[in-house]
Amino acid sequence: MFKSIIALFQALLFIVSSFAVPDSNFKFMVDRAAYDLMATSEVSFDTMTADEMQVSQVEKENCREWYEENILCEDNPAYDFKYGMKSFRNNLKDWSFDLGDEVAVRAGKSTVITLTHKDNGLVATVEATIYEESASCEWTVFITNTAEENSPVISKLYAADCTLPTGKKADIYYSKGSEPAPDDFELLQSKVTATGLRFNANGGRTESCLPYFNLIGENSGIVLAVGWSGQWLTKISQGINDVKIKVCQETLKGYLSPDETVRSPLVSLTFYEGDNALKGFNSFRNYTIDCIYPEGTRQITTSGVGVEFPDSTIDSLLANIASLPEWFTEAVDYYWIDAGWYPIKTNWGDSVGNWYVDPNKFDQGFKVVSDAANEKGIGWLLWFEPERCAVDTEVYNECIKHEGWLVLGDEERNMVNLANEDCLQYITGIMQRAIEENGVNYFRIDSIPAPLIYWEQADKAWSDGRKGFVENHYVTNLYRMLDTLKANNPGLMIDNCCSGGKRLDIEMSKRSIPLWRTDYNCMDGEGKSKADILEATQAQTYGISFWLPYNGTCAYIEGEYADRTNIISCSQRLGYQDVRPYMVDNYYPLTYGGLDTTKYLAMQFGDSDEGTALIYKRENVTENKYTLKLNGLDPEKTYIVSDYDNSEVTYELTGKILMSEGIEITINDTPKAAIMLYKVK
Repeated sequence: MFKSIIALFQALLFIVSSFAVPDSNFKFMVDRAAYDLMATSEVSFDTMTADEMQVSQVEKENCREWYEENILCEDNPAYDFKYGMKSFRNNLKDWSFDLGDEVAVRAGKSTVITLTHKDNGLVATVEATIYEESASCEWTVFITNTAEENSPVISKLYAADCTLPTGKKADIYYSKGSEPAPDDFELLQSKVTATGLRFNANGGRTESCLPYFNLIGENSGIVLAVGWSGQWLTKISQGINDVKIKVCQETLKGYLSPDETVRSPLVSLTFYEGDNALKGFNSFRNYTIDCIYPEGTRQITTSGVGVEFPDSTIDSLLANIASLPEWFTEAVDYYWIDAGWYPIKTNWGDSVGNWYVDPNKFDQGFKVVSDAANEKGIGWLLWFEPERCAVDTEVYNECIKHEGWLVLGDEERNMVNLANEDCLQYITGIMQRAIEENGVNYFRIDSIPAPLIYWEQADKAWSDGRKGFVENHYVTNLYRMLDTLKANNPGLMIDNCCSGGKRLDIEMSKRSIPLWRTDYNCMDGEGKSKADILEATQAQTYGISFWLPYNGTCAYIEGEYADRTNIISCSQRLGYQDVRPYMVDNYYPLTYGGLDTTKYLAMQFGDSDEGTALIYKRENVTENKYTLKLNGLDPEKTYIVSDYDNSEVTYELTGKILMSEGIEITINDTPKAAIMLYKVK
């Protein structure tokens, strides 16, 4: 009875949130309060063997069966929308169905399903892909008006409005987003209730929570991921023997003009068996590595200069690169140049929109520096923010001439309207010019303002009363711009910054990785880091690793403990090149300490043959003994476990003993980050 009352109160908070200003502290607080009512961060997982962690034939068959019955089917589609007063799914007889052939794509098979209305000119296209070896599938719905007049009003475009076969009494695992706060990405566990859970973006960004959900019932689970770099909405509720999900762009309502197309978010599902959600997390991680991230994505190390370059010149940059020792060039993958490299008035923010090198500081341009770095085997990473422009910059002065190209804000924050096709072509051309002129190998795309308020403003100005259309075209065209830049510049990689981890959805993972996952790691105006930055960074790595194997940040503090806190897959600190590659293998959380400096925090990365355990003894931990129990090993194999700091300290034990009894290790120093390595004998 008590739990039912709490669930009802939680549902009330979700209703309050739905009416709150989308990019407000109030909404954020209400969202977090609703989650906290029934969620816990005290999450642990049972041990699994290496064989249990593998994708099974049953899981592959379950995925294929669901995919065929809900996506490739004619009579039970997992998606839905309204056109006029009619529901697509309730009026299937009004649509002709054409199932295209399966076509081989990277790691999967794609099919295009075409649904044509028999009278009004609407065509719905579903682009779907199954990745059978990963027991995963994904799909996106597009609606086009092929008639010569405006279409009926399109609304309630659900990429997913369906049930998932999780069984009774499902739990849900989800993570906080990037606020930024010390507990960013903290994993939460909750019961799925009949009254339902409501998750959405905050102001068009992944602040309140990430768009990833691990749903597990009595005997099976499914990881749901939502791909939409805007105001997405996901509703999840418990059925009798299944879980009901709804996924959409939160607001989209209006007619389609002739030849106009709108799209839904992308939805992906990863199927797994058993009662251990850790299987789902690792299956999802491996699916993203094998099928989602751009080919060529890898664990990298970056180094370089920061904001505004007060003393930098072409000569000083060239001299710096020329002086780099061989050990440095072998360790560093990209030389990082951040904001402020263009002509500025008083600071880097008031001159965004001048996408050419400051001629007073860098009279020869950056290409000579990029070439010099490339000759040393180092790539060139450069910061951009193409979606914003300040007053009296090159982009602002051009966009202001054209109706619909610019959504006005203030002196520094005016949105370049990618929803406008001509504006999209213009800004894509500006970015292409800048990439070529500066020899860019890694394109760092930032986006500071929360976009939803600008999209809504633009809808009122240019969408004839339609709602969500600017957002829909804007997000679609953002993907087009990034895809065009990658196609025009073979080998170009993209860093997804977005004000520090505020676009961490699976569509962006198809194009990029976040080298700066949260702005909590930014230093203040005096160059000081936050007092709890090391514990926060450790906890954030612990949390984000459930979903994103590739991510980066840096805690700007010196010392061994800080250096080992910065052991992440994509780091701005040199060192531990022999440890960090394990971080894109399987992930096993071992001990969760959160931000509590009196508790250990430990995590394991690796496969069944080799890997590492990172054990953080925080500054107020009094116990010098820690029992290390590894996970995901082969119980029959013998492993050598060694201390990174003392290679003479080794343990030779079977996987069974390492997973059940573990090893008691002594850590006398405080604070101390111990690194243990394991490898099959």
